[in-house]
Amino acid sequence: MVFGVILAGGIGSRMGNAEKPKQFLNIGGRPILIHTLEKFYVCPKFEKVLVLCPNRWMEHTKNLVKKYIADSSKIEVLEGGATRNDTIMNSIAYIEKNYGLDDETVIVTHDSVRPFVTHRIIEENIEKATEFDACDTVIPATDTIVRSDDNAIISEIPERSKMYQGQTPQSFKAKKLKELFEALSDEEKEILTDAAKIFVLKGQKVHLVEGEVSNIKITYPYDLRVAEALIKEN
Repeated sequence: MVFGVILAGGIGSRMGNAEKPKQFLNIGGRPILIHTLEKFYVCPKFEKVLVLCPNRWMEHTKNLVKKYIADSSKIEVLEGGATRNDTIMNSIAYIEKNYGLDDETVIVTHDSVRPFVTHRIIEENIEKATEFDACDTVIPATDTIVRSDDNAIISEIPERSKMYQGQTPQSFKAKKLKELFEALSDEEKEILTDAAKIFVLKGQKVHLVEGEVSNIKITYPYDLRVAEALIKEN
């Protein structure tokens, strides 16, 4: 089985004085979350699409789904965890309890504030995760990447042709991801930035899926203006 996992746990702190988390702000007259959710909802390969959000926003999320999605039976709203990876583990726990977890169960995890993900990217994530256990959506870095160990002086300038910018979806065999996560030390968990790093830390391969420049993450007020322009263009 294949499950979509929409990560809607952000509080929008970098959006400024927004009265609600950024995933609930409107672009094109509808919440960002709904634009994102629709991309997953129309994919026939998903058994269910799980939306994970903070407890205090669960009822609001359920109401939005009912308002904008004609048949919401394929969508389940769940409580997220304290961290991104805890939230993903919550989704796996739901799948295991309600459907069972086997070696072929795939989850496609995606930021709720990346509403311009394409059907091609979603399909390729499903294909790569089914074949290789783990994949990450990326685009080649166009700017030079600079590393600084002390945040004051350049420590290294890596070769740009080998650098990529991570996007989402990130997709995995759910059982393998759970096993690797549970095998992490507390120190390893502290340095996690996303689920793909769990595989990397344990020496497992993560295959690349080509993303799109338009698959932006709406984080700052400027991104909202870009998103509005993209909506109008489409």
